[in-house]
Amino acid sequence: MKGIPVYSIEKFKAGGEKPYQVEVFDANRHFEVEYPHCHDFFEVLFLTQGSGVHIIDNNSYEIKPPCIFFLSPGQAHKLELSEDVSGYIFLFTGEFYLLDKSNQNKLLEYPFFFNVKQDNPPLLIKNKTEQAFLESLFKKGCEEMNKTDQGSYELSHALLELILCSCERLYPPEYLEGVKQKGHVLVKRFRELIEEKYHQNLSIKDYANLLNVSENHLTHLVKERTSKTSKELIREKQIIEIKRLLKYSDYSITQIADHLNFKDQSYFTKFFKKSEGITPLDYRENR
Repeated sequence: MKGIPVYSIEKFKAGGEKPYQVEVFDANRHFEVEYPHCHDFFEVLFLTQGSGVHIIDNNSYEIKPPCIFFLSPGQAHKLELSEDVSGYIFLFTGEFYLLDKSNQNKLLEYPFFFNVKQDNPPLLIKNKTEQAFLESLFKKGCEEMNKTDQGSYELSHALLELILCSCERLYPPEYLEGVKQKGHVLVKRFRELIEEKYHQNLSIKDYANLLNVSENHLTHLVKERTSKTSKELIREKQIIEIKRLLKYSDYSITQIADHLNFKDQSYFTKFFKKSEGITPLDYRENR
């Protein structure tokens, strides 16, 4: 029985025991991965040349270098690239970035991770000076991967901070509104929990308890920040995962229902059909 692989950062051997990995991204990369796949870490993919399509959680984005894609833990993605693709990739765990930070919500305050709109368009780098600066940061990160001293670890951490802060300044204004406000961060924490626990089929009350807030407070904030209900956000994630498994895995319909903790196949089929207008089997046969 084959599902969608979930990779840890240890998969990327060049980094050894490091909780991060920086390297050139091109056709000569030293390891192979299956597509689509998920990560349990964060990814920043900077493409400077080439073309293709990047599919993230069933949304397709055209690759128009220079551009940067951001992936949060739990997201599934698939790259369809031209042979001349080139760029850089920075992989890191949340623990690495948040080390010694007093603000443990900092990653959630960036607009490109756990986006409340559940949208992951690439950041288009339109200024050549900004492109050159970002390339210099990634190149320095690649150089530091071959070093093992404590100074290299700290420098790599500083480079990551510079990359993320620089990208935040370049991000489209419509994605920046209210991102650092307490309510917005709570909604992002809710999104993060959905990514972690969608397969458990938890109730809104369960999520509210995990976030240490009331169910009404969570429901109000989610509606205010996303124009959607809490149930809609959970349902959207479940539908995304069902479609992934129907399209890319060899799980049976019953196995998918069990995997996502639906009480039975009949209810699972009704749930999917109500959202998509067709049964899971019809979706699989016509994908």
